Amino acid sequence: MEDLKTAYIQCASGVSGDMLVGALLDAGVSLEYLREKLFLLLNHKAGGGHLRLDSFDITSETVSKNGFSAIKFDVKTAESHEHRSWHDIMEIINGTEFDDDIKTKGLRIFRRIFEAESRAHGQSLELTHLHELGGVDCLVDVFGFLFGIKYLGIAKIVISPINVGGGSVKTAHGTLPVPAPATAHLLRGIPVYSSGVDFELTTPTGAAIMKEMANGFGAFPEMAVTTIGTGAGSRDIADAPNILRVFIGAAAGPSSQGKGTQDAAFAVIETNIDDMSPQLYGAVMDKLFQFGALDVYITPVIMKKCRPAALLTVIAEEDRIEQLSEIIFEETTTIGLRYYRVQREMLQREVSAVNTRYGEIRIKTARRNGIVLNVSAEYEDCKKAADVFSVPVKKVVDEALRQANDS
Repeated sequence: MEDLKTAYIQCASGVSGDMLVGALLDAGVSLEYLREKLFLLLNHKAGGGHLRLDSFDITSETVSKNGFSAIKFDVKTAESHEHRSWHDIMEIINGTEFDDDIKTKGLRIFRRIFEAESRAHGQSLELTHLHELGGVDCLVDVFGFLFGIKYLGIAKIVISPINVGGGSVKTAHGTLPVPAPATAHLLRGIPVYSSGVDFELTTPTGAAIMKEMANGFGAFPEMAVTTIGTGAGSRDIADAPNILRVFIGAAAGPSSQGKGTQDAAFAVIETNIDDMSPQLYGAVMDKLFQFGALDVYITPVIMKKCRPAALLTVIAEEDRIEQLSEIIFEETTTIGLRYYRVQREMLQREVSAVNTRYGEIRIKTARRNGIVLNVSAEYEDCKKAADVFSVPVKKVVDEALRQANDS
């Protein structure tokens, strides 16, 4: 079984959506694959005239940035930037035929953009509209990155400190200092700096993708690099190449066979609820998982005066507390939450596939200190196969595990 791939993204000249996609193309992603996947945006089933996306095409070319070869990725469209709301973007994304995991990650990234814009302008999420970021080019950049990392099998992403640039940037709201307010909100908690370049190096799209998708930030991790991709920015820098590099490979050293510790800090969000219909908890749990909760569970409890109640517990990375808390307040009747930090140990997990008489089934293997502790068959794969072959699910599970043990 192969180790899952790690990517280190070096943002010495900032980060933008087109630079990220260009780097992934240089690392081996097929442009035709991206074109096939991204064109599904044009077939989304959301209604309404302003929800229809104008036709577009994507191109890539090799360019030179201060003597360094890089891939420049571009989106060609005649669309003028539409003013789209969070509800509009949700309808567009949910109306596509993208895989569910791609939809979920895309929704999380755009949710971060809308939250940053709403804070910057001091208005509610529902009243916030995107201008430049509501266009088809932003959608293409976000989903181009998501499909790219899926194509390359990247499971963990570590980000270098991000160069934000300097000077000012022109926006629909006027000329603003760099980083622009929404970008600044998105970069909270991320190591940043400025090299003194007199223009914007990090865009809101690039910042949102990094904020949502990064598993850690900092120095180059210990890894065996197998592939390097280089993406080009649009402008030229006088004394430095305007490029972003992605280094892809497998984690190296003892940590790759060790406890699988993670860089993120974790927290628990809790609340007791005694006045809400149990039917509503399913929707609450689904939404919390959709926006990044690692685990959600409900425990029956007895409160004061012997009132029956439910204890809602959410485990998440610390930087998601604000977003998940907002969901709990919106979707439940609680008027208060508790937070506390926790430590978590994760076994190293690998995913492979075995061929069985019922088709291909994914297998998950968990190790600690290099020793296999658990092997399981992917339930959804087994369930689908059982439906197709009209056999019990447990029979498919047994066959998959037998094949895994024999391999």
